[in-house]
Amino acid sequence: MFICARQSLVSAALQHLRVLGMVFCALVVLPQTAAAQEFRLLMIEQAGCYYCRVFNRDVAPVYEASEEGRIAPLVHVQLRGPMPEGVTLSSTPFVTPTFILIGPDGVEIERLTGFPGEDFFWPYIGDMISAAQDGLRAKPGQ
Repeated sequence: MFICARQSLVSAALQHLRVLGMVFCALVVLPQTAAAQEFRLLMIEQAGCYYCRVFNRDVAPVYEASEEGRIAPLVHVQLRGPMPEGVTLSSTPFVTPTFILIGPDGVEIERLTGFPGEDFFWPYIGDMISAAQDGLRAKPGQ
């Protein structure tokens, strides 16, 4: 019984260390990383959306590990929830999922309404990001 109790205490201590590590990352490391990002890809979603579930299951994990995900990290936003601070959209989204590319200034650059499947998503998002990067490079003083 003593061995089981000791194992439980060790397990609890390790769990607390994991939680503290996640809190540290959220408070210290992630804000610095987020500040260094130029672009974000908002995914406007809502509970019960079949295509949102399919995207989150099949594409989101791959996107987050991709070059596109490194350049424009995916930010999940609820359709009827608040927008991230400092984001300005050209219009209110009404279809889920909607993917909105946000520039360094927090302003919407372009959007993809709906999820027509991976075969369309990847080239379209790739072109959106490339065009946005080219536009950023073309601005005087950048």
